[in-house]
Amino acid sequence: MFNTIVSIDSGSPLEGRVQPGDQLLSVNRHPIRDVLDYKYWTYEPRLVLEFRQAGRVRVRKEEGRDLGLNFETYLMDRPTGCGNRCIFCFVDQLPRGLRPSLYFKDDDARLSFLTGSYITATNLSSRELDRICQLRVSPLNLSVHSTDPELRSRMLQNPRGGEILEVLRRFSEAGIEMDCQVVVCPGWNDGAQLQKTMEDLAGFYPHVNSVSIVPVGLTRHRDGLTPLTPFDRDSAAAAVDQVESFGEKCLADQGSRIFFCSDELYIKAGRPIPEDEFYEGYPQLENGVGLLRLLVTQFEEALETRAERPSRPFSIVTGVAAAPWLRDLAAKAGADCRVYAVPNDFLGHSVDVAGLLTGQDILRHLRGKDLGCRVLFPFTMLRDGDGVFLDDRTPAELERELGVPFLPVECDGARLLDAMIF
Repeated sequence: MFNTIVSIDSGSPLEGRVQPGDQLLSVNRHPIRDVLDYKYWTYEPRLVLEFRQAGRVRVRKEEGRDLGLNFETYLMDRPTGCGNRCIFCFVDQLPRGLRPSLYFKDDDARLSFLTGSYITATNLSSRELDRICQLRVSPLNLSVHSTDPELRSRMLQNPRGGEILEVLRRFSEAGIEMDCQVVVCPGWNDGAQLQKTMEDLAGFYPHVNSVSIVPVGLTRHRDGLTPLTPFDRDSAAAAVDQVESFGEKCLADQGSRIFFCSDELYIKAGRPIPEDEFYEGYPQLENGVGLLRLLVTQFEEALETRAERPSRPFSIVTGVAAAPWLRDLAAKAGADCRVYAVPNDFLGHSVDVAGLLTGQDILRHLRGKDLGCRVLFPFTMLRDGDGVFLDDRTPAELERELGVPFLPVECDGARLLDAMIF
């Protein structure tokens, strides 16, 4: 049973009153089916909880304080898988032989709320939509891609893809805040279709809080999949101009740009990434929107407060896209640093972000290089919370083979500077 308690945090108001192995059945007479019920119904300061073994237990606590119960699974249920076959799905473009967890496609509204993952909402029944609205599950992250019903259905290869406007309407009427993304595929949902999508989504502002415009990512493992065209310099520049133009209109009309291109589009277009104030608090960092600008801003601010400077030679390993930015930051800090831009041989050289590099590619391109006393690398390269790269290699393996420490660094400018100085 997924509502089985496996442990109880120290200091929990239920410590000593309920034992691991018991099951939570209801809160204030509301059945607990999963983590959404649990989070929602335990928010109140006065609770009556029903357990299978402990029976009825009354609790008084601070409003919003977590009860400190840990269950068999994080969701108190199985994760909901994806029922789409999106023409651009990155999971479908992975090679065989990787660990099974990498091939699971989640499309779970609970994970969207709790961890920020994106959902298409094509697997939500009308009853489940009603429940989300009733529990005010907000914010949610929605993968929209297109608001044209026929086109979205074709891109998701799911007839329910055409229901997106109704989903947006129901969530908006319930007061649910949404951050959306549009993965743009040239020849499919760019140009006039992208314009329609932006205009439709702007109509749901402020409930649609922000929208990221992201270029389709294509690996070299696309045998048997829908042929797609990658962005080039000209098409990326056209997309940036279109999104920025409409964003300026939204800023004038509604007080927010709403629509933001990912850093990757600016890099592909050969355009400078906008300044800090452009991003309105960075609502779409997880989609790579303004990530580099925030890193630079944080780094420069930290540099003004640090008297100490890097003194020993070291290296940074990263993807091709971010390498010029990191070289610039190392120079600003006066660091004796070599930044190695590792091409992605594993997935294909069109994939140039650091987070999708493998341990084997890093090893191949760093062997025989002058690495200094340590190698820094972005924490985003590590997967599944297990401290492994995409190909299951570990930093410890790289350390043994290359003879220097490999140290992960969070994507934070101040922490990057601290790691340089250390």
